[in-house]
Amino acid sequence: MSGAGLDPKTAPTFPMAAKAMMGDVQLRKNVRHATDVIQEKRARVVSEMPDWQELREAGKQIRRHTMEHLDFYLEEFEANCTRAGGVVHWARDAEEARRIVIGLVKASGSDEVIKIKSMTTEEIQLNAALAAAGIHPYETDLAELIIQLGEDRPSHIVVPALHKNRQQIREIFQREMNLPELGERPEDLADAARMFLREKFLRVKTAVSGANFLIAETGGVCVVESEGNGRMCLTLPETLITIAGIDKVLPRFQDLEVMLQLLPRSATGERMNPYNSIWTGVDGASAGDGLRDGARDGLRDGPRVFHVVLMDNARTEILADDEGRQTLNCIRCGACQNVCPVYRQTGGHAYGSVYAGPIGAILTPQLQEMHHAQSLPYASSLCGACYEVCPVKINIPEVLIHLRNKVVKQNTAGVAGLFDVEAGAMKAMALIFRSERRFRAAQRLGRIAERPLVRRDAQGEGRIGWLPGLLGGWTQARDLGEMPKETFRDWWERRGENGN
Repeated sequence: MSGAGLDPKTAPTFPMAAKAMMGDVQLRKNVRHATDVIQEKRARVVSEMPDWQELREAGKQIRRHTMEHLDFYLEEFEANCTRAGGVVHWARDAEEARRIVIGLVKASGSDEVIKIKSMTTEEIQLNAALAAAGIHPYETDLAELIIQLGEDRPSHIVVPALHKNRQQIREIFQREMNLPELGERPEDLADAARMFLREKFLRVKTAVSGANFLIAETGGVCVVESEGNGRMCLTLPETLITIAGIDKVLPRFQDLEVMLQLLPRSATGERMNPYNSIWTGVDGASAGDGLRDGARDGLRDGPRVFHVVLMDNARTEILADDEGRQTLNCIRCGACQNVCPVYRQTGGHAYGSVYAGPIGAILTPQLQEMHHAQSLPYASSLCGACYEVCPVKINIPEVLIHLRNKVVKQNTAGVAGLFDVEAGAMKAMALIFRSERRFRAAQRLGRIAERPLVRRDAQGEGRIGWLPGLLGGWTQARDLGEMPKETFRDWWERRGENGN
């Protein structure tokens, strides 16, 4: 099932997982190629926008305002959605959200559902819960279908199968769709997926979706996608169940004018999403036969029954943190992943969560209320590239540092061991740096201590490839440069003595 094993509570720490992923040469090649392509496309379409920075600022202000008045806009959404014929449910956590959805699917009389790509359903591991309840979920997004059929895990927010190349996808389709003669052209793979899914679209009567945005002013839900599968899931089934985090709400319909310019350019390098679906309530003809007037194809233009599950799942706790709150401004574009030097080397699986990359490094620990995934805030070089591309200006490096501070405080509160050693080392360094005499003495001792460890290359340059004990973490993946024979301060003083 898609999402299997993505549990931050049991996932290995990021350093352990990253070390394993870096040994997969093909995965790293796939990730680098895909992110390079997306970055090039994004740069091209962003450069066309003379007001791009103003758009980013507008997006930031819309999201900030929404978070400051989230309770008001959620209640407004509920009232307007209900007025339009929808039914709104509230879920405190993932368990309650799963229970609500399973109950609604069973109430619809179906033991199958078709699904639109949704990070929220991945977050709560809905597919596994549905299967355990005897309900078969079918992913209809091409990338999610690849993940599901391959019993793999998503590795990117926007492109879940980014780590798979064409040949690997072909092998999955040949095996799972029983198509031994399947060609390897993109058109062949797309045709195979289309034929596989078409039967599901026409037969399954219950659909599950996520939401890119909830519109408080109208009670409407917006989903953006590139393939048209989402449109099929929204129009054909009789029952539609939407699961959305409470952070997805926007105050006004007009706010989409900003978001629908920022999101596609940042996510996939497109000027606009090929399919932007906005629906409010239920099919107006649902009291009768559910068909459009004069419809020749017999297709409904919307569900007869529409449910929205508004899920908290620790978002309220994030909202209460003044510095961490900006995490909820995320519109799930994945731009931060594409530029992150750490993600590009490790891929998404190393993060142990459906939310990978820089946004995952700050979102996942907070969704776990800082009890799990504590290594993720350290999965960053703090280079700031993620902040530069974020369409709503989330200062991810700032939040990373804030969460690191939380981790240290949480783990040093009455706990002896590694953090005591680290704290002692930092105090010793502070003592040395406060005195010029002590600092110079430490430099002399360092040059003496490093001599047995230095290895010289063909050019005579000294490198340290191994350090003992806790210091070994520095040299597991990098060499340490030899200390210079003469510091700048020594050179400057010698220069003065010589009258130069």
